[in-house]
Amino acid sequence: MNRTLTEYNQRQRKFNKEVALEYIDTIVNFLKEKVKESNSKGLIVGISGGIDSALVYALAKKAFPKDALGVIMPIDKMEHDLAHINELEKSMNTKFITINLKETFDAILDTLKVEDKMSISNIKPRLRMTTLYAIAQSKKHLVCGTDNKDEYFIGYFTKYGDGGVDLLPIVHLTKSEVKYLSKLLNVPESIINKKPSAGLWEGQSDEDELGFSYDDLDFYLDHINNNVIINKYLDKNVIEKIERMHKNSEHKRQSAYKPLDINKK
Repeated sequence: MNRTLTEYNQRQRKFNKEVALEYIDTIVNFLKEKVKESNSKGLIVGISGGIDSALVYALAKKAFPKDALGVIMPIDKMEHDLAHINELEKSMNTKFITINLKETFDAILDTLKVEDKMSISNIKPRLRMTTLYAIAQSKKHLVCGTDNKDEYFIGYFTKYGDGGVDLLPIVHLTKSEVKYLSKLLNVPESIINKKPSAGLWEGQSDEDELGFSYDDLDFYLDHINNNVIINKYLDKNVIEKIERMHKNSEHKRQSAYKPLDINKK
């Protein structure tokens, strides 16, 4: 019998704890193997105060108790996030480092004079990516990304920003599975129950911006090979939007497109 982490009874889901614990070990072993293969020493994670980065850090610390580095990189006001980050530090018995990027971000804006809201917002994760890689290279660490299965499928990440990483430990976990594994790894409840936000601008909410819930997207992904079930339980407009976002973001999941090699025609 094929065991899965998430099982459904119509729209109700339940999780298999045994499978979840086994998968935690799988991810931890994956992290150890990749660090060893690259002749690196440890892992670095950008800490946002959200659940994805919290889970990735918990996994990184489980793999490398003394060589898992969390980095906070504030650009906007993030008092609410900082409170959650402090809770995470206590629960993980660790101390993150802080690199304030506010002045650097403002200097870039002043130089570029860009006015488009999304272009400005995407500078933030790209600046954080540059920061993480500078620190990672100096310490011989690999950069862990925090994109989950939902975000990766619909391209809800910034190309060469939070998508610019060495490893994607939770890319096969839906948002609900991220929450479940977070509970198993002692992530604070305040972070687990927090409203998801990419932090692109003040008051930004993932689900408001997407136009559908993570619960719907989780259900779609868990039944991606069963159109009958998807069409029965999900609104047609939600299905179309999910599939459109997946198609339009394909370039984000690929390396740079290249023309045919003249020598291989």
